[in-house]
Amino acid sequence: MQSPLFNYTEQQSQDRYTLQNPQLLRVALTGSDDVLARKGAMVAYQGLMEFDGEYQSHGRRRAHATTGEGLELMRCSGQGTVYFANLAQYVHVLDVDHDGITVDSAYVLALDSSLHTEIIAVDSQYGVSGTGKYQLNISGSGKVALMTSGQPLTMQVTPEKYVSADADAIVAWSTSLRVQMQAQTHSSGVLRRRGSTGEGWELSFLGQGFALVQPSEVLPPQGPEIGQGIRAQFGVGQQGAHGQNQNNAWN
Repeated sequence: MQSPLFNYTEQQSQDRYTLQNPQLLRVALTGSDDVLARKGAMVAYQGLMEFDGEYQSHGRRRAHATTGEGLELMRCSGQGTVYFANLAQYVHVLDVDHDGITVDSAYVLALDSSLHTEIIAVDSQYGVSGTGKYQLNISGSGKVALMTSGQPLTMQVTPEKYVSADADAIVAWSTSLRVQMQAQTHSSGVLRRRGSTGEGWELSFLGQGFALVQPSEVLPPQGPEIGQGIRAQFGVGQQGAHGQNQNNAWN
């Protein structure tokens, strides 16, 4: 049998994390180093593998219920290779060092089990509650695979050059950065989007590090529902613009 399909063969590599292609991640397991992945993200594997739901403490479950932020993970262990993907999102592998990385959990595909995760709050200059201002802080030493809708832009932040990004487009940033949520508005009500521009909340970053922005203001669909189509959620955590500006009600 012959077909161009047979050009898409397995990528051979000695690395633990390898991009099989821009939208498919290959992780090699040796039996002593588990990987945590988004539930349901496994698309194929070779070897002897086990997949188990990752235990969440009562405090973590309560934080997830309160903030809408947090990862639902499965633990992958064994010997062999496993492939992860999520709705053909672009995949990017990062090394997490002592500085850490802050990310919206909706963009996390997989991470080393040695890494530590914690839900943190991003302050709003207006003190507005319910705006989805919670993110996931990942610290320790290891690798994490993130997803973006399209090819992203990495913006360097320096003490001389701060960066602002639409809160619905930001994917991740250096934990060492100082971050503030704000809404540049011409209206007396801070919940109103900026006049007729269609722009809403933004995050401003100061310090030394990077901010990762995707060319989309829509999160990857997280929960396809049979018979209901794809349920998409929008920006700044799991609640985001759906809670802030549903149907542009305040415009």
